[in-house]
Amino acid sequence: MKTSLQIQQLIPQQHRELSKNTLRILISFGGMIGIWQAAVVIFKMPAFILPGPAAVFSKLIERYDVLWHHTIVTSTEVVLGLLLGLMMGLFFALQMLLFAPLRRWLLPILITSQAIPVFAIAPILMLWLGYGIASKIVMAALIIFFPVTTCCYDGLRDTPTGFLDLTKTMGATRWQLLWKIRLPAALPALASGIRIAVVVAPIGAVIGEWVGSSEGLGYLMLQANARMFVDEMFAALFILAFFSVSLYFTADVLLKKAIPWQSN
Repeated sequence: MKTSLQIQQLIPQQHRELSKNTLRILISFGGMIGIWQAAVVIFKMPAFILPGPAAVFSKLIERYDVLWHHTIVTSTEVVLGLLLGLMMGLFFALQMLLFAPLRRWLLPILITSQAIPVFAIAPILMLWLGYGIASKIVMAALIIFFPVTTCCYDGLRDTPTGFLDLTKTMGATRWQLLWKIRLPAALPALASGIRIAVVVAPIGAVIGEWVGSSEGLGYLMLQANARMFVDEMFAALFILAFFSVSLYFTADVLLKKAIPWQSN
């Protein structure tokens, strides 16, 4: 009969890490719900200011069909915005690395993209792209554009010189250096940018929904706030928070599998 230690050794390390992450998420959410309920009871908060967890969970069940529809819309905007922002960030990082004169012109664009408040850009995007999903995708992409580009560029230019010198002595071309050495060496830095991106991308999508939309969790929160349906507003906020945390941990697990040489 196998001992508990032998059984644990049979379980893959990645599965154990995934179980630990899942347990941490559940404990964290349980702790926040406990603090939430305690605040409602201790301070005797009225329901129109801070509804209790039971009222919010009841609204989640009662309005699951409406909440599910708006969740799909927002999650689609976030995922597509992430893909667009990652492609833009990687493209501009490569341009800055490969074409040094272009770097001086791209850096002001990067800084400007973060210097202008997102709320100031949102109405312009609505005017250009309409009130549909396209403007929210671009909003999400713009808000992650800077961290992805800078992290990827730093990783590309900080490639160990020993690796570069060795491959040059072996007759590697410029493109082989980029594909075989620089890009793999930059993946840990790019992974850091991606982890930041998956956290802030929902902000861009929701801001776009606040400025102008007819669906999505941000739109639903505005409508619930206007009608004083505070429990429904908190239900939408709870779903958005849970989605963002789940997206982060999913990206973290995938990145660790894709970059096994990165230190945890």
